[in-house]
Amino acid sequence: MNPIVYAIPVFFALIGLELWVAHRRRARAYDFADAVCSIGLGAMSQVSGIFSKLVVLAIYVAVFDHLRLFSLSAGSVAVWLAGLLLYDFLYYWHHRLGHEVGVLWAAHVVHHQSEEFNLSTALRQTSSGFLFGWVFYLPMALLGFPPLVFVAVGLIDLLYQYWIHTEQIGRLGWFDRVFASPSNHRVHHGVNDRYLDKNYGGILILWDRLFGTFADEDADEPVIYGTRSPLRRYDPVWSNLEVYAALARDAWRTRRWRDKLALWWKPPGWRPADLAAADPKPAFDPYARPKYAPRVARAVQIHVAVQFALLMLIGADCLARAEQLPLAWGLGYAAWAMLSLVALCAWLEGARHAPFLDLARLVAALLVLVLGGSWFGAGGGAALTAVAAAVVLASAGAAVAVAFAGARQQPAAAGES
Repeated sequence: MNPIVYAIPVFFALIGLELWVAHRRRARAYDFADAVCSIGLGAMSQVSGIFSKLVVLAIYVAVFDHLRLFSLSAGSVAVWLAGLLLYDFLYYWHHRLGHEVGVLWAAHVVHHQSEEFNLSTALRQTSSGFLFGWVFYLPMALLGFPPLVFVAVGLIDLLYQYWIHTEQIGRLGWFDRVFASPSNHRVHHGVNDRYLDKNYGGILILWDRLFGTFADEDADEPVIYGTRSPLRRYDPVWSNLEVYAALARDAWRTRRWRDKLALWWKPPGWRPADLAAADPKPAFDPYARPKYAPRVARAVQIHVAVQFALLMLIGADCLARAEQLPLAWGLGYAAWAMLSLVALCAWLEGARHAPFLDLARLVAALLVLVLGGSWFGAGGGAALTAVAAAVVLASAGAAVAVAFAGARQQPAAAGES
């Protein structure tokens, strides 16, 4: 079973703890719509990763089997410690180039789109990082680190970074000088000039100190989060595609072939001279922009909250059963989960098509139950199928009721909970 399934309850328990600490301090820690979008993008990344991670692992295994220089033992503690240290070093360069190369930023940007900074931001992950990310870790295969070590230390590096996405933990003294910490990582998510493109370390901040990319958090200059080209959407598909689309659009419009190729490898924000002259970008001022927060009716927020909780349970089920499902069932389940997330985010954007999209994904679920005789290949027999059908029908009724009631209710700010 995917080990992330076991981590999900811990993730949500820590989010609850963060909310409680913020409440005790009378601080605002979360925006409801932003948190739904961030957590949903994390779930989408894991569900899509069911298929993409197999490709990455297959490449690693092929290099390990045929090109490795040494044969290292997975039974050696030293191999594991060296593997974790090497992985963190390679992660630093993967992460750094993800900010310095346009096509790599197109994947990584998803993690930075939120204008909030909390534990839900940690879960906000790309679904396209597998396209080029695997290249950075091939040195481990060439040196002979077994695939088990590669997968495990990668998971350790990823899970470590969860707790450093919070404003509820302050400076930690000597720890901040050695390790990636909440203070260090707040800097990394900042768009202020002094914080931009700093503190890439996953576990160790020593890499940044060594290679000149470290910046200390300054209490006199609060961090402003997000990107310098704000997304202004909640849609999870567009969140993953927006920079790719912008690069493709500029590559099509610019005249010289050299510039068409350079756009993908130059730093984010670089534009050819002809495009920069025809469509200059205004100067960036992080203090002048309002946060993206569409106003939606309270009934919409409640409906989305209930449906999102159900969707998280469904996502965990999809991850837990992925290896046992036939490919067709697995692809169908993943596609339906993604469609559901798109529909819920459309509600939060106040999109007119949100009710229709929501009903479409519920009708699709009902068809799966009726024609397939089960919930995407799950056991449990007729009883479970009947319960699932009842939940789907109740959800459809709620969507219709909210669609009618929402037009008559006073909208509530998306950040209200």
